[in-house]
Amino acid sequence: MDPARAAEFEAVALVHLDALYKTAHRLTGSREAAEEVVQETYLRAFRFFHQFERGTNCRAWLYKILRNTFASRYAKAKRDPATVDLDEVAPFLGEDDEALLEMPTATYQELLDRVLEDDVRAALMDLPEAYRMVVILADMESLPYREIADIVGVPIGTVMSRLFRGRRALRGQLVEAARRHGIGRSAQSGGTGR
Repeated sequence: MDPARAAEFEAVALVHLDALYKTAHRLTGSREAAEEVVQETYLRAFRFFHQFERGTNCRAWLYKILRNTFASRYAKAKRDPATVDLDEVAPFLGEDDEALLEMPTATYQELLDRVLEDDVRAALMDLPEAYRMVVILADMESLPYREIADIVGVPIGTVMSRLFRGRRALRGQLVEAARRHGIGRSAQSGGTGR
């Protein structure tokens, strides 16, 4: 690639790095996987930058590449077994409940916040990939329906339908997670008796 075109790539494509990373992180649920997806996305974008039409929406073009990169990795990941870092989940195994009780309040609150954040991440990850993508692009990246439709390659009506269904499924999972944590029980049991 000639130096002028490389400079143009840097000017129009690299400015979207943070937004693409956030989306990739929400799609994958993992910092490492998000970094790999974004790196591969930018490698592909750089390799095929000659196909990018000047004056069009570079962000949408990059999101399309990100979506395709994620989809190909997601298909591969479904075939490979998952692994868990036992050190990360050890506090939740119940083997050392005393350590949880002796934990400083600030540390315990951080742990609680992480559990709740993990519930949101897990609920998002449980959505079918097609729903997850439109929920992330609409609700977290604030992209307009037309741009989302262009990125995912479906009509606007399909985007709206997937968004509705994805939000409904996400809400159901988050309500269930809240119940598991004892949040909202008084509302479910009729309130406080006033």
